[in-house]
Amino acid sequence: MFLVQNNLLDSNQSGFKSGHSTDTALLLVTEALRLARAASKSSVLILLNLSAAFDTVNHQILLSTLRKMGISGTALLWFKSYLSDISFRVSWRDEVSKSQFLATGVPQGSVLGPLLFSIYMTSLGSVIQKHGFSYHCYADDTLFYFSFQPDDPTVAARIAACLSDISSWMNDHHLQLNLTKTELLVVPANPSLNHNYSIQLGLSTITPSRTARNLEVVMDHQLSFTDHIAITTRSCRFALYNIRKIRPFLSEEATQLLVQALVLSRLDHCNALLAGLPACTIKPLKLIQNAAARVVFNKPKKAHVTPLLIRLHWLPVAARIKFKVLKLAYKTTTGTAPIYLIRTSESLLIFKKHLKTHLFRQHLTN
Repeated sequence: MFLVQNNLLDSNQSGFKSGHSTDTALLLVTEALRLARAASKSSVLILLNLSAAFDTVNHQILLSTLRKMGISGTALLWFKSYLSDISFRVSWRDEVSKSQFLATGVPQGSVLGPLLFSIYMTSLGSVIQKHGFSYHCYADDTLFYFSFQPDDPTVAARIAACLSDISSWMNDHHLQLNLTKTELLVVPANPSLNHNYSIQLGLSTITPSRTARNLEVVMDHQLSFTDHIAITTRSCRFALYNIRKIRPFLSEEATQLLVQALVLSRLDHCNALLAGLPACTIKPLKLIQNAAARVVFNKPKKAHVTPLLIRLHWLPVAARIKFKVLKLAYKTTTGTAPIYLIRTSESLLIFKKHLKTHLFRQHLTN
């Protein structure tokens, strides 16, 4: 791919890129916050919120950005044609509205749309880095963060200055920064510290939150992920409740597919972030998985679950977390992980052959 071969895409953009995921994006950020805390530093994490980001992309600015990246001639004309004469209609029952012309935006559900949006956002990173902040993007989700000594008096002013420049960049690019939904999370160097920053920008005031949601993961100021686990458990329990109601009408195979799609996918989402947490913290997820296995085989609540997990070839929750981390470590050693993980990895676990079998034995034969 031209953009990849010529290193034109932002290396801190994880959306819609091969080998990149929400796991890798959040793992990078979370580990940076944990390392800062280990060094007795506090950190701030700011999650930007954009209003209708894909719908307000200015076509002329986008084409100019593509031209600066070296795309010209026929290739540039293809993009110009793709962005021209876009219209939409609304169909409701037997009625169809008149076509309406769209002068801005890229289609979010298309193949090209997200890529073009990522290209459109490439210059934002330099605005953030100018203030000494690190940043990361996943499509239209952008966050920035930095660490500081707990007694640093300049933190609030630095955040305000950075947000002001970001807001100006957004205005220049016809994007709308929604400050009322922008979140600020402060991770203190130790639990006894209380950083009560208040960031004033125009008529908006941003105050620290105890939790912040990013890419469907709820991060808290202590990085304990207890809120995330509680929310995940609640949504999985609701899904299992609904599956149980229709279980008499389903085969085992159909039930397994439903459970894997609606429950296990939630348990596995960004579970590498849970590595190293106490067993008691992740126990609610383990109980959900056990309940899911019993639903698949239509077993009573007190049925022994280990044989069921083996029949399903499901690693237990704790092993699934380890497996995810070790897969990422292996990809880092082979150079197939995102460059930002390769750059920041100081030591890696050795990937074990037949790791899945090893973890099954470790967790199911004790």
